[in-house]
Formats: sequence, C-alpha cells, structure tokens
Amino acid sequence: MRAREAAALAARVYRSFGSLDERGPAGGAKLMVIPGFLASDRTTLGLQRALAEGGFRVCGWGMGLNRGVTEDIVDRIALRVERFGAGEKVTLVGWSLGGLYARVVAQERPELIAKVITLGSPFAGDRRRNNNVWRLYEWVAGHPVNSPPIDKDPQTKPPVPTLAIWSARDGIVSPAGARGEAHHRDAELELDCSHMGFAVSGKAYPRIVAAIREF
Repeated sequence: MRAREAAALAARVYRSFGSLDERGPAGGAKLMVIPGFLASDRTTLGLQRALAEGGFRVCGWGMGLNRGVTEDIVDRIALRVERFGAGEKVTLVGWSLGGLYARVVAQERPELIAKVITLGSPFAGDRRRNNNVWRLYEWVAGHPVNSPPIDKDPQTKPPVPTLAIWSARDGIVSPAGARGEAHHRDAELELDCSHMGFAVSGKAYPRIVAAIREF
C-alpha cells in the first residue's frame, strides 16, 4: 500500500504546475487548504483548483514545505487565516498532518474558523499505531509523533463544525486514526481513495468538493 501511495503521487506531479495565488470567485466562501507532511501548496494545487471551480475562494497555507510541527506553527497559520479572511470566517481543509494543524488552530482561534475538514488526518488515538510513516516523521521533525511542541491536543474536538473524511484504502493512516470516535468530530465520511489521492486524485476531487458543500 505504501508503494502504491508513492506511485500515485509521482504519477500526478503535473498537477503541481501553475500559480499559487488565491483562486475562485471573489465572493465565494473562503477556504484554506493545509498540506500534509513533506508536502506543500504545489502538492495540493489540483485540489485547490477543484475547490475554486466548485465556487470557493481558495488559498494555500503559504508556508512552503510542511516539515512537521514547530512551536510557532499554529500562530503562523492563524495569522495567515486572519489575513486571508479579512473579517470573514475561513473553512480549513487539512490533508493528513495539515488536518491536525487545522484542528488545533480552530481550538485556539475559533472566532476565525467556519469549519474544519480533515482528509486522512491521524488526529485520533496513538499516532505511532495509526500511521506507518511515524519513524520518518520523528527523524525529520525531531520530536516524538505523539508529543509535538504544541499546547493543544489535536484529538480534542474544536468548538466549530468538524468533518473527518477517511478511506479504508489509505496506505499511510489507519481508518481508526482518521475517522476518530463520535466525540472527536461532528461527522465522518468514507471516501474510496488512497492517502495521496485526497490531494492529487482527479476522481476524488468531485466527492471532496461535494462533501464540503453538503457539510
């Protein structure tokens, strides 16, 4: 499954080309896409385009490659959200590790956030047991995957509407970790795609856009 995940990402690198500016109708509901571990706004560019075509005003997180949790990461994302929102609440769509960031930002700054959507994010349970790249994460980030340098627990449900999208075909994060329990989120939805597919699969995009609209 891990091999298929790598192949899925490599085969769709063409989606990463293009402008990283805000996109979508100026009057659309504002939405920020936060990339996963060792990914960037270029990795999620196809998803951003799909969401923009679906009527949302979309931006990336604007902070380059996601190398793992740092002490200031939540404050930096919150500042970016505040600037992008310009007085309007923003929906956060976090893929994988990006979903953990989204949940913590919503805990700390709920006045800025409309909703949180996680895509294959290992927010629930033991993150060593629930994802199979934890060794790589700890080597790159320099801290235990279960003890990141942030004050809030990503497992705690934020005080905003929260949807967890997960897949039984995910080759990186277990369904239990990405789905959580009823008290961890307001709703959950199973999608039939790989872990990388959340960000790079043209087949997954319409279902993600529809799920976000309906939620």
